[in-house]
Amino acid sequence: MAGRRRERGWPADPDPLPVPVVDNHTHLDAIGPFAAQVTDRVPDDAGELVERPIPVPSVEDVVARAAAVGVDRMVQVGCDLDAVRWTDALLSAGPADGDATSADGDVGSADGDVSRPERGSEGRISSPSARGASPSARGASPSARGASPSAVGIRTVAAAVLGAVAIHPNESVLHALGLRPAPGDLEVGPDGLTPEPEARHAVGLDDAIAEVAAVARANERVRAIGETGMDLFRTGPRGAKVQREAFRAHVALAKELGLAMQIHDRDAHAQVLDVLARDGAPERTVFHCYSGDAEMARFCAAQGWYLSFAGPVGFRANDELRAALRAVPLDQVLVETDAPYLTPHPYRGRPNAPYLVPYTVRTVAEVLGRSLEDVCRAVSRNAEQVYGGWPGAPA
Repeated sequence: MAGRRRERGWPADPDPLPVPVVDNHTHLDAIGPFAAQVTDRVPDDAGELVERPIPVPSVEDVVARAAAVGVDRMVQVGCDLDAVRWTDALLSAGPADGDATSADGDVGSADGDVSRPERGSEGRISSPSARGASPSARGASPSARGASPSAVGIRTVAAAVLGAVAIHPNESVLHALGLRPAPGDLEVGPDGLTPEPEARHAVGLDDAIAEVAAVARANERVRAIGETGMDLFRTGPRGAKVQREAFRAHVALAKELGLAMQIHDRDAHAQVLDVLARDGAPERTVFHCYSGDAEMARFCAAQGWYLSFAGPVGFRANDELRAALRAVPLDQVLVETDAPYLTPHPYRGRPNAPYLVPYTVRTVAEVLGRSLEDVCRAVSRNAEQVYGGWPGAPA
């Protein structure tokens, strides 16, 4: 007799949303490699539970599955050098900027000028690689994940995607240390994990941020700098200093290029707010996977910043996070997956992908006591106000 089974495979598709929305923050480059490491216990012919790999989707599969449930646009976040290059390559396959297209008649081009700034003279960075992929996948283009899509297919994928690029705060510490740091330089944070430099960390921090800047200038579909900020869960005091200066460099870059900024803030609320107060936040600032309390949410809203809510807003213990959501005007709320991480309730602990955004959208509607259609229209409109239109996305 088979024992009790705890599923670890892909969650069920949600019911489609009444109005299409945007996944404000996802890591398309990481979803396939993440899934490739997951197995699920499934019954064999004799009814016994056996371990089997779960399906590994291509990027084309991920985008199509999301569109089928009403998630027809997304922001791909490349926040290490490998992912920055991968993101640049994917976005380069998409349509050039033109008139923004929208998901429905009420969601048009953003008010004010939030279109892509003029491109600089820097060349586009090449040689993309898949973050977290096996060595054989390194250097592969986005179309080389799983079944290789046609040129038309990858262009369709790219049309649904805008990008954000940065050096993640935890990555900034590793770039500052270099590929072969002295043992005493590897500072362990509250998470208890020893940092493990990889090949990309042979590039110095200043050069890594310069590469981010070159991609952001050259690729017109890069609309944000991020995720950047501070993460005091994964570093100690020395690393915190490096993170702060890297964060400041990214803030300056976003303002220089007129781009939005996505903030990573983990156990660093006061420190992140201090940098923004001292240096001045970019005009369009987004707290990715917001994790602060209601008081901080009210402060952020008063500054005109946006708060993006991910799967944790639906976790049973997160009453304080739901209070924060209620403290923010709906016209400053975004939704995201942070896929392949932070899968929404009731599928916590299983792989995540943009097709699961509707679970979080429905939670937001329930918490706010608003109709699902109203919330969909609002979060879609908000995303276009932050990033501009998605050239080539279906009208």
